[in-house]
Amino acid sequence: MSQASINSSKTITITERDILHQIKLSCKIPEIVEQIITRKVIAEVVEKADIKVTTEELQKAANQMRAMIKLQDAQATWAWLEKHGLSLDDFEEIVQITLLSQKLTTHLFADKVEPYFYEHQLDYAGAVIYEIVLDDEDEAIELFYEIQEGEISFFEAAQKYIPDMELRRKGGYQGEVDRSEMLPEVSAKVFTANAPTILKPIITSKGVHLILVEEIIKPELNNKLRQKIMLDLFSKWLKQQVEKIQVVSHIEANSKVVK
Repeated sequence: MSQASINSSKTITITERDILHQIKLSCKIPEIVEQIITRKVIAEVVEKADIKVTTEELQKAANQMRAMIKLQDAQATWAWLEKHGLSLDDFEEIVQITLLSQKLTTHLFADKVEPYFYEHQLDYAGAVIYEIVLDDEDEAIELFYEIQEGEISFFEAAQKYIPDMELRRKGGYQGEVDRSEMLPEVSAKVFTANAPTILKPIITSKGVHLILVEEIIKPELNNKLRQKIMLDLFSKWLKQQVEKIQVVSHIEANSKVVK
């Protein structure tokens, strides 16, 4: 039970029932039910695989989590716990669940990363691109030929046609963009281009894209990508496990029981 100040002379009492009722009114129950199922699935598989965490691992993970959420000292940690209605045991459970999930990910998919990478490596390619998005196709085609013929540079065109100030200052520079982050219509053209080159205007639901491809980045199976692939595989696997679960729910006036 907690109390929140209304003004200097009044308080309002908030009970667990109030919180549960607000969750229902916020239409968050399906999301929370899925999170509960996910946690239970992980716990069950972890137990079957006999995956454990040591006290040292737990302490290290707790320190990393505190650093991640900027809890620099004990006072800040206690204030954060109180704000979120958590006990120290609750915090330890959060850390343990996170650590066990990481260990389960490695247990299930560490030996599957390389085969998956070589089969899907094009999905992890990237490209360094500059982009101008226009509303009018004819205008985009005209601008494309002007740039090709040297009447105007791509950077000059970006200064003229990009409304966002920061993006305009960078000449439409998007940086290194992963293939998975691009719209399918765009990626299909970008990754068949001979960089450096400017692409003919591409029409998508977001407008007409005029793209300068500076470089195609071939994927390298480094530690960062290895971790990403394992997480991708784990997420897909977990989604499949959750979808197999049959949830029987009953909503009453003030509670939801899930069996």
